[in-house]
Amino acid sequence: MKKQRQNILIGQSGGPTAVINQSLWGLVSTLHGERAVRHLLGARRGVEGLLAGDLVDLRATGRRRWKAVAATPGAALGSVRKKPDAAECAQLLERLDELEVRHFVYIGGNDSAETASIIGGLARAQGRELSVWHVPKTIDNDLRVTDHCPGYGSAARFVACAFLGDEEDNRSLGGVKINVLMGRDAGWLTAASVLARTRKDSAPHLVYAPERVFDVAAFLGDVDAVVKRIGRCVVAVSEGVRDASGAPIGATGEKDSHGNLQLSGSGHLGDFLASAVKSRLGIKRVRADTFGYLQRSFAGCVSTVDAEEAFAAGAFAAKAMLKGREVGGSVVLEREARKRYRSRCRLVEVSKLAKATRPLDERFLAKGPDIARSFVDWAMPLVGDLPQVETLELERWSPRPRARGRGRARAGLC
Repeated sequence: MKKQRQNILIGQSGGPTAVINQSLWGLVSTLHGERAVRHLLGARRGVEGLLAGDLVDLRATGRRRWKAVAATPGAALGSVRKKPDAAECAQLLERLDELEVRHFVYIGGNDSAETASIIGGLARAQGRELSVWHVPKTIDNDLRVTDHCPGYGSAARFVACAFLGDEEDNRSLGGVKINVLMGRDAGWLTAASVLARTRKDSAPHLVYAPERVFDVAAFLGDVDAVVKRIGRCVVAVSEGVRDASGAPIGATGEKDSHGNLQLSGSGHLGDFLASAVKSRLGIKRVRADTFGYLQRSFAGCVSTVDAEEAFAAGAFAAKAMLKGREVGGSVVLEREARKRYRSRCRLVEVSKLAKATRPLDERFLAKGPDIARSFVDWAMPLVGDLPQVETLELERWSPRPRARGRGRARAGLC
């Protein structure tokens, strides 16, 4: 490695999260005052901005504002869903060479890791002096190797809080409520709904993850059984549930630039299921909500642990650069084996996280439409303490007959 001062470029990619800017701040705060760093640059909208030359000086913003930005949801540099083709990857490498960038950092999910892996592989094949880094983020929690992903804890917290409120709403008015949650291929967010259970009859009463075949007839039977048992029903269902043939029930056929089916932008699945419940079960009060993008960057519902780990992931990558690691890598989180929750960062090859997704662990899937208790124990440290809810001790009241004499005496006083 040459010992001249180095230029570093950072980009954000994919769906934003509530803590993606913590990772950005973890990188910037660690690299900001280092003499070994000549220019610390940011690419607006990831590789799209790099290709267009839309760059910013990350040292131009003061620490006070940076800390406020770090606590703000969404991607501060702007994000993008772009999969560069072979010609564009060659252009990206040339652009990085022109800028004399020694380290390229991409903050994103598995599609972003794939882009980083391709660029890094091309750079090595051409003998270029460039290390490529991937700092993870995704609310879907579907990256391989890592125990969990920065961004998931806050999104899971939002889901749990939403179901806490939906439970009280449904308890008040009855009927059937269906909530559709993000998760094209993995049920991690859908599973987070069970963190809202505080009583035996608490919502969600039925949970459907994409790791299990979804059968409409069985779904209707499940809903009917719950309504007959407790008089109401709240359902958590993943947007990516599939039938026995593997066809997504909620898909519209539209795809993004990475070839992924667009599921979250449509309320088709919720409307379809609500209509089926109404028409086939004869239940009048049926509602469906598609949480969609609300889960990603919901302000005021950030997990403290999630924010701390997102910052730590960025800082860890920055320290690895400063130590002279030449090949780059992807940061993953490991859960330490101890009574009190704690995690640590380590590096793996970027290719290990690229493209492929990680389904909800089999050990967390219960028999039938539900999630195992072991998931609650695993997820609660990532989410933090939830709001407390309580119900009235309801006892039917009836007036007691008054004694005649006492009644007349009181009437006389008036």
